This record gives sequence, structure tokens and C-alpha cells, in this order.
Amino acid sequence: MDMHILQSLKSENQAANYVGVQAVNPCSREELIGQLREIVESGRLQAALRMLTDYVGASHYLLARSDLVQEAGLDFIVSSDWPFDLAKDLAASLTNSYGRTTELEKCMQLFQPNFAFLPDHAAVPDGASRQYCSLMFNVGRSRISLMFLFDDGFILSPERLRDGGLVAGYLASSLQCGGSRTERDFELTEREIECLFWIAEGKTSDEIAMILGISRNTINNYITSVMRKTATKTRSEAIAFAVRNNLV
Repeated sequence: MDMHILQSLKSENQAANYVGVQAVNPCSREELIGQLREIVESGRLQAALRMLTDYVGASHYLLARSDLVQEAGLDFIVSSDWPFDLAKDLAASLTNSYGRTTELEKCMQLFQPNFAFLPDHAAVPDGASRQYCSLMFNVGRSRISLMFLFDDGFILSPERLRDGGLVAGYLASSLQCGGSRTERDFELTEREIECLFWIAEGKTSDEIAMILGISRNTINNYITSVMRKTATKTRSEAIAFAVRNNLV
């Protein structure tokens, strides 16, 4: 492995994520883009994700709506070739970790490879590492994560992961992976957006109630609904979310 790359990774305490054997004859970035262009025109999301997975040297992919991981079931999964039981085990882990992440941390994670370990009880495919890599990006108002499993001891190239995140964002946008299937769980009502606007103006619940002519309890219910739909934990995080998504 190139010593400059290795030293850079060590300086960021990430060397362990890139130790092992490298891929043999991977396609170039130009070849990847050329092949994906044809696939996108045909709307074949799974084929495109499989090609991207091979490009970064991973063995399995899982594309998910991060903004919906706190909802019941597995509706947050857009497309995956992970074993079903493994994806189900990951859901609880993602819900817990996403709930503990602040809005600022979520923004800082965009297009940055993030490494985590699967739950101890999860059954991984033969030869796969328990560590997985995720790349997060936005498609409109939806926050998308692309998660990779890779063979135990495999070297993941930082450059290819960065390319993968950018290309995945293009794919998800082109193929409308933030689609309307679960959009009703995410969209804010006009009243909720009104409350967000007045919160951003520094108004309290009592003041907003007077402005809108409804009760304080109703205002608090709207605000609670906003934080549930946007997966935020405080009013400040909800404001940050609204500003980032041009809602206020």
C-alpha cells in the first residue's frame, strides 16, 4: 500500500479500516461512469448499486432512508442484497445510533465514510467482516445512507469510497430513491411549517399560540410532530433541519 496514504490514514486513527488485500483489476472511474450512465437510463437501481459495490471493493450493499430509520418495520430500506435477518438486526442498531446523533453531526457525516460494527449476535455472510462502512448524502429533503459489507481483511480505498458517495448521490437522485412511497411519513403540514417559522424567529409556545390563535398544547403537539418526522431531538435541531432544507 502507498506509504503516503497509509501515513495519512494512521494520522486520522483509521488505519484499521484499510488493512488487508486489495482488489484485482478494478474498473476506472471513467469506466464506472460510462457504464452507470446506460444503467440509469434503463432505471435499473439494483444493477447500478451492484456495479458501485464492485467499484469500491465491497461484497454487499444496503441503500436506506436514514430519515426514516425510527419508523416501524423495514420501510426505510430502499434496496439491499444483505441477508434479510442481517438487515433486520441492523435496523435496531441504526435506530439507536441515529437517535443519539445531533443535527450538526449528521451534517458533518455527509459524504464522509463512517465505520461501525454489526451487532454481536448478527450472522454475517461467510468471509465478511463484522465492520461495515456507510456513506450518507441528501436527495432533496431525504437523507440517504449507502452501507457496504466487505470481505474480512479487505483494503477499502479512500478515493474510491469518496467517488462512491458522489456517484451514489447522483444515482439516488436520478432514480428518485427518496420517493413517494414513504413521503407521507416525512412531509410537514402547513401548520407544522408555520410553527417552525415562528420557532426560528425566537418565539415561545405561548407566543406562537397567541399569533396563530390556537392553544399552547396544540402548538406543542405540532412541534413534537415536527421533531418526530425530522428525527430531531430539540427545537434548535429542528430549526437547523428547516434551514438546511429551505423550509423557513
